[in-house]
Amino acid sequence: MGCRGSNLACCVQDYICGTLGVGGQLDSMKALILSLLLLSSLSGIVPAETAVFTEMRPTLWAEPGSLQDPWAHLELLCQAPEWTTAFQLFKDGVALEPVHLDTPATEQRFPLGAVTAATRGLYRCRSRLDDSWTPLSDLVEVTGPGSLPPPSLQATTVSWITEGLKPNLRCRAEFRGVTLLLRREGWDQVLQEAQAPDSREASFPIQQAGNYSCSYRLHAGGAPSPPSASVLIQELATLPPPRLTLGWERSVLRRPGEDVTLHCVAPLEGVSFQLRRGKEEQHVEMSSTSSDRVFLHLKALAPGDGGLYTCRYRLTGKQSHWSEDSAPLELQLSDESLPAPQLSVEPASPRPRRGDQVQLQCQAPRANLRFALLRQEAHGHRVLQFLSPTSAEAHFELHDISVADSGNYTCLYMDPSSPFKGSKPSAPVELLVDGPAPKPQLHALWSGAVTAGRDAVLRCEGPVPNVSFQLLRAGEKMASLEELSDNASVNFKLSYIGPQHAGNYSCQYQSRGLRPFLSEPSNPVELRVAGS
Repeated sequence: MGCRGSNLACCVQDYICGTLGVGGQLDSMKALILSLLLLSSLSGIVPAETAVFTEMRPTLWAEPGSLQDPWAHLELLCQAPEWTTAFQLFKDGVALEPVHLDTPATEQRFPLGAVTAATRGLYRCRSRLDDSWTPLSDLVEVTGPGSLPPPSLQATTVSWITEGLKPNLRCRAEFRGVTLLLRREGWDQVLQEAQAPDSREASFPIQQAGNYSCSYRLHAGGAPSPPSASVLIQELATLPPPRLTLGWERSVLRRPGEDVTLHCVAPLEGVSFQLRRGKEEQHVEMSSTSSDRVFLHLKALAPGDGGLYTCRYRLTGKQSHWSEDSAPLELQLSDESLPAPQLSVEPASPRPRRGDQVQLQCQAPRANLRFALLRQEAHGHRVLQFLSPTSAEAHFELHDISVADSGNYTCLYMDPSSPFKGSKPSAPVELLVDGPAPKPQLHALWSGAVTAGRDAVLRCEGPVPNVSFQLLRAGEKMASLEELSDNASVNFKLSYIGPQHAGNYSCQYQSRGLRPFLSEPSNPVELRVAGS
């Protein structure tokens, strides 16, 4: 199941084939699509570029002969996004034999007849698309006589209420033609009711905060199904903050006259943005790829343009208040016109031991300056810390060092008062730390054995940011994810678990910088599949 080559599409094809038992080759376009879908599934983040591909998923639902007795004669109906000549059904994470058609069709019925213990389970389907397969459909649970599968409930936009904005909750059942019921915790009555004669879902507008769940009724005299998992809707005084990061540049230390792009992302669509430095609004050029994010283009930076930047947003076309500010991003400028400082290390050893604490001391000609500590990396210099001591010396501390801290360090200083001059960088100081990088921690976000057909999520957490994480099973690499932020953790989602997923998992991380390194694997986590 290892990745045979560096091409991302090939790696993902290997992962899909290995974990789902899928044969055949993917053409480059379909492999790219599946790559994007898998990466968004593994990381829990759906990039905007993948949104167009989600409609390639087929739709699966249960078609009973009668809603009065749904399990007496049941069919599963798989509806393809395009005309196709092949369908395939999956049960409890295992692929069944494909169905090949003589003439193209857009749907295929899979008769289960009277549901028995052998046909109970969790089903998904897919359809043939050119010379590859579509992604898998949503899950359909077949429980059998005496029980009904619970529906699913999720917020279609946001999960909170604030001025000018109220969410919708979508309840989805396994059957079409049912009556969907919405309830709120602490309230005995059904809050809202919706009939879906030609559908299996309904959307409910929410006016009040609380814990919500939904159920459904097959017919007028029928008992309601078990409730869905609850969804918490919170009431917020203000819109939650967006996230502000650098665009495609890597360094927050710039020279006067350069351009820089900042990226502000809101937790919902249909908003307008504002950039601020301190409390002052910055009127800059903006561009966007979708209505939940904006690129903020700062052109020809002037010497006084350094400082703390934040962004915020508000609902477009409505007289709503601004959101909370993002976490600040510090941008500093240095024209390198002032004398270079002196950088020294304590203890004065070029090869400190793993786990030691190291202090880097940056000495300037005078006090009341802003200092920056930098480390050389493959893309240039990365700013590690800013300090503003009252003295003429800044003390930068590195704790519990490892091979990830090896490199050439420099420092410089900026005058925060007009005319905002900055120094040349100090002479570099090299640190070399022996030994492997510290092992990450792997956490199973489930307990006990995983039911076949459900998902399993493994969270890998490491001490080093901006690295590539790898998921291993019995030492063999299954998938990789790159984390280009200060959040040194990723979620690996194993979708639609089957017996083939059982085993011992671990994770590790690696850097491809000037001094590439690979961490030790984490302690193993066992994934057990119920019934296997």
